[in-house]
Amino acid sequence: MNVNILIPSVLRRHTGGQGHLTVTAANLPELVDRLGEAYPDLKHHLRDEAGQLRRFINFYVNDEDIRFLGNHSYTFQEGDEVLIVPSISGGTR
Repeated sequence: MNVNILIPSVLRRHTGGQGHLTVTAANLPELVDRLGEAYPDLKHHLRDEAGQLRRFINFYVNDEDIRFLGNHSYTFQEGDEVLIVPSISGGTR
């Protein structure tokens, strides 16, 4: 399925400045693989050294957290919109 991906500004430097991408993928692991193949600098930000998805990266499909849709087993539908949201922490007191 063709999936539309929204890349947050903090990750765009790894996609050549592109904020919108279209990738053909059936599920989340395949989507991340395709992104890593197309944008090798982005791969490190999505997967850890063991190849697992990083815990601080969240994926939303059509505004719904993918964890509530079945996570890795969710099958994308044609035209789904996936938003990648890296968790942000820190700050001052």
